[in-house]
Amino acid sequence: MEIIRTVDQLKNRIAEAKGANRSIGLVPTMGALHDGHISLVDRARRENDVVVVSVFVNPTQFNNAADLATYPRTEEADCAKLEAAGVDIAFIPSVEEVYPEPDTRVFDLGEVANVMEGPMRPGHFNGVAQIVSKLFSMTQPTRAYFGEKDFQQIAVIRRMVEIEDFDIDIVDCPIKRADDGLALSSRNVRLTAAQRAVAPAIHRIMAESVALAADHTVDEVKQWVIDNINNVDQMQVEYYEIVHPLTMQPVDNWSNEPVGCITVYCGDVRLIDNIKYKNHSC
Repeated sequence: MEIIRTVDQLKNRIAEAKGANRSIGLVPTMGALHDGHISLVDRARRENDVVVVSVFVNPTQFNNAADLATYPRTEEADCAKLEAAGVDIAFIPSVEEVYPEPDTRVFDLGEVANVMEGPMRPGHFNGVAQIVSKLFSMTQPTRAYFGEKDFQQIAVIRRMVEIEDFDIDIVDCPIKRADDGLALSSRNVRLTAAQRAVAPAIHRIMAESVALAADHTVDEVKQWVIDNINNVDQMQVEYYEIVHPLTMQPVDNWSNEPVGCITVYCGDVRLIDNIKYKNHSC
């Protein structure tokens, strides 16, 4: 595995691969890698000739300075995992390399960015669009891989691809979970032992709510999930919305197989998850 830290060197390697007519799979990450990230790498490895993984904690997508400061950074361990997974190129640039000057672009991301994480984290999705568009320009991937845990983010990235007219296949991959159901996240390492013990209730309660959808309204299911999670020690729901899987807009019925998207504070650790509902007549 080659570790590359400059944009120029990365572009040279990409040009060589493109010149040999090799397909390129990109997995953008912010490091602190876990099995969820590696599942994306494994998929990219199966479907492409060259796999590039970026490891970069992007400052423009953090609307909370404390969150940026406490985000885990584990470069040595990350590189060991990437090499073991068969990655060809690890792109690990500095902030100055990615942003030699401030990125002032503002993307018209539309309705997919105006709900849920949008108002809760002002500027977050614009920052995501900035860094992902930069990575796409640098690597010109055939395919780019994203985990469905960040369900709304995938919709935002698809919108950015449309705006920028990138010819890239966006591949969304299933959530990777621990044995007890907790969605894997780099933030999980910040949970105390007591918090880690209760955090799986998020997925368990949402999963139980899928059966309720057969004979309950959307609003009833939403309230049931919120109440049950809030009854768990150290848990507080920030929002739970049941939305259209493409537009991210809240729904009032079970058609179109909507997705329940949740954010929960477990102590001071902000955890996100989602679950898919089936079509019902309610």
